[in-house]
Amino acid sequence: MDRTRYDAFVRTFFDCDPREITQIFEELLAAMQAEESLPPGHYLSQNYETAQANPEIHVLPGNLKDARDAVFPYFWGTDGWSSPLHLENVRGPANYASLIGAIACLLKNPNLCTDSYSQRSNELEVKAITALANLVFYHTDDPWGVFTIGGTISNMYAAKIGVEKVLPGAMRKGLRGETVAGIVSGAAHYCGATIAGWLGLGTENLHEIPVDRSLSMRLDLLAAKLDELYQKGVKVAFVIGTFGTTDAFGVDDLVGIHAIIHEKAAKYGVTVPQLHADAAVGWGICFLNEYDREKNVLKLTPEMTPIVAKVQEMCKGLRVADSVTIDFHKTGRGHYPSSAFIVNRRADLRFLARSKDDTPYFPEADSRRDPALFTLETSRPGLGPYTVMASLDGIGLLGWQMLMARSLELADILKHKLEKLDYCKVLNPDTCGASVVWWVLPKGRDARAIFEKFEAGALSPEESQRYLGEVRRLFTKRERTLDPARDARLSFTTAIGYRPHGVDVPAWKAVFFNPKTDEAIIDRLIESIEEVA
Repeated sequence: MDRTRYDAFVRTFFDCDPREITQIFEELLAAMQAEESLPPGHYLSQNYETAQANPEIHVLPGNLKDARDAVFPYFWGTDGWSSPLHLENVRGPANYASLIGAIACLLKNPNLCTDSYSQRSNELEVKAITALANLVFYHTDDPWGVFTIGGTISNMYAAKIGVEKVLPGAMRKGLRGETVAGIVSGAAHYCGATIAGWLGLGTENLHEIPVDRSLSMRLDLLAAKLDELYQKGVKVAFVIGTFGTTDAFGVDDLVGIHAIIHEKAAKYGVTVPQLHADAAVGWGICFLNEYDREKNVLKLTPEMTPIVAKVQEMCKGLRVADSVTIDFHKTGRGHYPSSAFIVNRRADLRFLARSKDDTPYFPEADSRRDPALFTLETSRPGLGPYTVMASLDGIGLLGWQMLMARSLELADILKHKLEKLDYCKVLNPDTCGASVVWWVLPKGRDARAIFEKFEAGALSPEESQRYLGEVRRLFTKRERTLDPARDARLSFTTAIGYRPHGVDVPAWKAVFFNPKTDEAIIDRLIESIEEVA
């Protein structure tokens, strides 16, 4: 081999050249900064066939600018959600403290499976997990957990612990012909079905409990379902309560669920199911746990005081959960992936444990710490703990309280403005999150009266479909006529989770995750509704 040519190649791609790397990074930041001044753009054309038909790799070694050029068109064609007009879903722009953490992580590129591959980055994961655990479980004694690739995987960890609890040895022997079930709310994320399928329970053994008008699991129906399953000899592995549904921010009564599953398990002499809280969306309101409403250092409005009080009461429910899922890339405005699975008691991880003989690739693994002995993944990036701790400490508790309170405040303002319009009906008036879901009907309709009849089953199927069709038609009309420079981008959900008489409830949706969104955008949103109704 030509060593001169080889050494030059190595210097280009494996020696750190701060000047060149910084220059390219500044160019990317300049593009990002330019994008921040623009309204949300329409999706650029995507040609998957061309992408698949042109997979050629350059023959000759290039340089770092070639690397930049290879990805820049796609970088520019991807929305960073930096515009304050983005209200579509539970996503906002990533904060720049998180970016600092991500850069630090990527420079070292640790694998969090063992200390030998990550060294002090594993220590950082313990710190980040404990900080989040203390926030949601409220200063728990012995929490533990790991960062995962997403909320679905985090929920799957909880479900797997539940399977091992009710069917010991399932990791090696499988379900052995036993019927094993899981329970979720009717407004829960659809990942529950994914988990039941992938774990081998079967989607038909995932039971959805209908929710009430506040989007909370009905405890009477949960108790009845447990009676039904236990009388049939079914093993109930897990009950997943939702702490902040994706559409309407419904919160399940975790304390009530905890009491029921323990009562029924004692009655039938069976193992208590794993009680997991899917707080992927809702965990962030826990920053308000210790907000002193009397001192009110943030000078929150009188309208916000009862909302904060309700939030603080709801957060107490998390303390009884066995485990929790947190998506920092949602409420935490962090970088993907920064999901975490956390157990309230470290000992519960024994249900996922493997021996060193099962992981010969990591003979140095230490069972007291190394996640390789119980994680689903063999390669785990360090982005989660780096972005989380940089964000938590960079922004600080008071900063997080400002972000959370502002989201709740804007959602409350929109709810009150919508309720003043006779032809609009807010569908989640009592939830305490950043999401608002509502109906818009043509002017002249009494939306509240129509919804009450719909809810009571007093409308014929034809009438129901006509009104639901009008809700969708007016949303589409606004989408076609909106001014992208000043009109907020909303989303439409076909089912908020509440199903009166088995009928899905569609809705317009706005989510206040962008910290730059203000009252003027809400005022313009109301104007745009008046223009299309």
